[in-house]
Amino acid sequence: MSQPPTNPPAEKDGLHPRNRHRGRYDFAALQRATPELAQFVAPNPFGDESLDFANPEAVKTLNKALLRQFYHVPHWDIPAGYLAPPIPGRADYVHYLADLLAKTNGGEVPTGKRVRVLDVGVGANCIYPIIGHREYGWRFVGSDVDPVAIRVAKQIVASNPGLSGAIDCRLQPRASDIFSGIVKANELFDLTMCNPPFHASAAEAEAANRRKTQNLGTKPVPNFGGQSNELWYEGGEATFTWRMAEESALQRHNCLWFSTLISKKETLPGLYKTLEKRGAVEVRTIGMSQGQKVSRIVAWTFLNPEQQQQWRQRRWQAGPAPVPTVPESGHVK
Repeated sequence: MSQPPTNPPAEKDGLHPRNRHRGRYDFAALQRATPELAQFVAPNPFGDESLDFANPEAVKTLNKALLRQFYHVPHWDIPAGYLAPPIPGRADYVHYLADLLAKTNGGEVPTGKRVRVLDVGVGANCIYPIIGHREYGWRFVGSDVDPVAIRVAKQIVASNPGLSGAIDCRLQPRASDIFSGIVKANELFDLTMCNPPFHASAAEAEAANRRKTQNLGTKPVPNFGGQSNELWYEGGEATFTWRMAEESALQRHNCLWFSTLISKKETLPGLYKTLEKRGAVEVRTIGMSQGQKVSRIVAWTFLNPEQQQQWRQRRWQAGPAPVPTVPESGHVK
């Protein structure tokens, strides 16, 4: 695991205190690490170096540079049209989940290969497992319904020796399922995570992209990309997370904490109701923000405090030395 940078300049509002990307992008350093980034960097109206974030190829190349510089992943690429997510926000999710585990571990983040995480919808980019493994040494299973995404994610893992043996990518055989078909009998995970598709249909996703690009004054091209399964699910975010909550109840003894990102606050009441109905012992809502963008993580467990401590003793106490946490900036319900 690499160490976070010290004294980051010009902190970005709202990012987690351990997030490596709190400072402004150092385009000079990024271009030295990834020279092909130079063609996309130019002064903005204020005279500062910036990137054309409406250009999907520019965003993908920035991701290559960030993964190389901060996470020591020199070989990363995805096919055209696949999601190239903004890495600072992805890192935030990982760090807040680390804090969640710390609450069960005496205030310290458990690290190393004893911690296993399931990333539902890993995508071709494999970003969450890369960040989680490089920051905390965790092992990951990444699932996806798209065979191409799984093939590309496997190629990324195989091309980078530092990821070898740490990330297992599995194809979800049924597009409607979440955990079924992925979690094996008696397989245990300390965390699950997911960035669910939040549109209800392809038409809704296309309309949202048109509105976004009109506001930016650019051509209607999704700057971060995304295949249909990455962007929409029949019934939208509410239906997807309802299904996740239902299936999590069937895996209640296989996982300590289930979690998902929620982009629409209107999704929350229905999810809370389903979790209450299915017997979740504890539900936490953790606020995240980056500039004007506000989202939240909903996490839940079916284990009571005594069972959580038994889980800790069984799985983590013999593991590597944990790292200290910092005070949370997110709101916990």
